Amino acid sequence: MSLAVRCRGLVKKYDDVIAVDGLDLDVNVGECLGLLGPNGAGKTTTVEILEGLLSPTAGDVEILGKRWETDEPWLRQRLGVSLQQTYLPEKLTVREMLELFRGLYVEGMSVETAIELAALGEKADARYDALSGGQRQRLAVACALVGAPELLFLDEPTTGLDPQSRRLLWEVVTDFKARGGSAVLTTHYMDEAERLCDRVAVVDHGKVIALGTPQELIDKLGGDEIVELTLREGPEKDSGYSVLRDKLGALAPVVSARSQAGRVALTVKQLHVALPEILATVAAEGLALEHLSTHRATLEDVFVELTGRQLRE
Repeated sequence: MSLAVRCRGLVKKYDDVIAVDGLDLDVNVGECLGLLGPNGAGKTTTVEILEGLLSPTAGDVEILGKRWETDEPWLRQRLGVSLQQTYLPEKLTVREMLELFRGLYVEGMSVETAIELAALGEKADARYDALSGGQRQRLAVACALVGAPELLFLDEPTTGLDPQSRRLLWEVVTDFKARGGSAVLTTHYMDEAERLCDRVAVVDHGKVIALGTPQELIDKLGGDEIVELTLREGPEKDSGYSVLRDKLGALAPVVSARSQAGRVALTVKQLHVALPEILATVAAEGLALEHLSTHRATLEDVFVELTGRQLRE
């Protein structure tokens, strides 16, 4: 078996709303695949179909070479699931919670191992209602891992967490991959996708619109750096953005130019060559800059280039 997940032509409709629209997706054994997209893109619906929580309207789904229609008991013993929101009994301790989940599986890891993996040793005897948000998230992932799954689903596991809690969860996922596990991760965070995912599928309007390693997707932009410009207030400001976009887009070092949300964003090659030409063009147009910034191209820039929208819109 070379694929942990295989789906073809996946469709999910709710009356007249199409949440997933003919989506094709493969997850290789031993890799972490990230699903990247805004709210409403169809990520969670797709994952819930793969987890066997929803039935598709149409399409073909195989998980670990099996099908939910015929092999559900077998699959349930081999999957770990951490949902977007998890509600656990408030009066149970961390250890009691993991003992409860461990009892659902024929085989699995010890409760103490799961506690160690999730870095919850100091909270092992603390009740759920006494845990912080980050500790609750790590416990939810530990509950998904205690059955020693072959395939792990993580739906936005670090949303709302502080940086330290996020990094701790990243270590849990990295350790799971190092043990040979496969994972599907949905996220809004670019650094998370670049850190954890072997490949990323960009999802929008229920379809995969781009697929590759994080670096492959970034390389498709054609430039290494992003330059963002904001104009100073003045009567020419509103019309200035479209003029500036067109003028700057014609420069040789500029790969692409777009005006959006009160700014111009440029994808450029050779930043040291591009910047003098950009500043000279702004001055020649009689425009004044309020702000100029540069950053290395990221998956966020890939998404904007593909869809014309920010990831969080």
